[in-house]
Amino acid sequence: MFPVLRETWDAMARLGKQRPADAQGSPALKRTLTTPLLYFFILGDVLGAGVYVLVGQVAADAGGAVWVPLLVALLLAMLTAASYAELATKYPRAGGASHYATRAFGPFAGFVAGFCMLAAGIVSVAALARGFGGDYLSAFVTLPVGLVAVLFLALLALVNARGIKESTRANVAATVVEVGGLLVIVALGVWLLLRGDGDVGRLGQLGTPEKGAAAAVLSGSVLAYYSFVGFETSVNVAEETRDPRRSYPRALFGALATAGAVYVLVGLAASVAVPTARLAESSGPLLEVVEAAGGVPTRLFSAIALVAVANGALLTGIMSSRLAYGMARDGLLPAALAKVLPGRRTPWAAIAVTTLLSMLLALTGSVATLASTLVLLLLVVFLMVNTAVLVLRRDPGEADHFRAPTVLPVLGALSCVALATQIEAEVWLRGLLVVAVGTVLAALAAARRTAKGADRAGRG
Repeated sequence: MFPVLRETWDAMARLGKQRPADAQGSPALKRTLTTPLLYFFILGDVLGAGVYVLVGQVAADAGGAVWVPLLVALLLAMLTAASYAELATKYPRAGGASHYATRAFGPFAGFVAGFCMLAAGIVSVAALARGFGGDYLSAFVTLPVGLVAVLFLALLALVNARGIKESTRANVAATVVEVGGLLVIVALGVWLLLRGDGDVGRLGQLGTPEKGAAAAVLSGSVLAYYSFVGFETSVNVAEETRDPRRSYPRALFGALATAGAVYVLVGLAASVAVPTARLAESSGPLLEVVEAAGGVPTRLFSAIALVAVANGALLTGIMSSRLAYGMARDGLLPAALAKVLPGRRTPWAAIAVTTLLSMLLALTGSVATLASTLVLLLLVVFLMVNTAVLVLRRDPGEADHFRAPTVLPVLGALSCVALATQIEAEVWLRGLLVVAVGTVLAALAAARRTAKGADRAGRG
């Protein structure tokens, strides 16, 4: 493992020193990413902070058999990942779901997909901010969650506005720390079993007094799905991969399988170690495992969890603000969002607006509600991607690209619909409001394009 880490570390350092490509006809982005490097990139994106916060919420929905919805969520994520693997190798360039939806259905659908991704990023930051202010922080100090979320987001915004020097070595190190924390939980679960303190019987307790087994699995899978949905951003680096047709599918499926194995083991360990009711009530569920097992200082593990949550929130916040800035620069969002600081050259307006929206959501929603809202928005995007695969089959694209069996995108689209039926009315209201705003903005952008086209035709 260490030679691979060293190769990844060095390659990412070289990648961080590259100058961005000029949009005005300069050469294409340099192909630097190898399969191991891409694997770690995707693994770091997927194996993030969500599981540190949501295991308890999954237990509240599914019962003691936490590992079941985690496994189901992995399998469902693999279906949509197959569609991404085909599209990323067929069109190895940045743009992601928005690019694919535009090619398949036109710029209107592409805008809606991009806007949903932007909204999902803002919602994700809000959920992580509330997670940061929960039980993990209370190991050091007890403060109101809302206050902590606001201060946390303000601090992240300042760091973001100051300017983020790409330190890809730190990203690899953060991934190792996050994985290490999860492996500690797995080891503690085994230790509890060996000393006879764990309860294996909870592993088969599926369902709650309010829900049967099938409904419990589906509703739990909606929340568990949150832990696997980091792979979408990886399609944006397909253009910088040496051999995307070969490397991307291997790295994508390998990273998802690794993350899934770790998550299922964490679910098993948590269920064995902690009574389901206690797990469901905690905003720091993995800390409950540490306290039950002993031997690991709770403050040490809380610090690891806080680093994981903060790192995930910062990276997602950077992505959201840059996406808002890019859409504003392209005339798809209000031009004011394209303003940058004169010295730092960071998009302060986009950072301020996305941060304020995250603050509002953090103050008005629970972690579970925010996570479900994020999943709903991504289900809209993933439905577009799965159907885009089928529509774009008439376009040959890049030669010898990965081709998913037709049944996989079909099942992927159906899985999006099935998961969406399990989302509560309150979450649907939030999600539909976001989609409605995106639809209106897409219509305005289309009207502006039509007006500009007519103006150019008149001048011609």
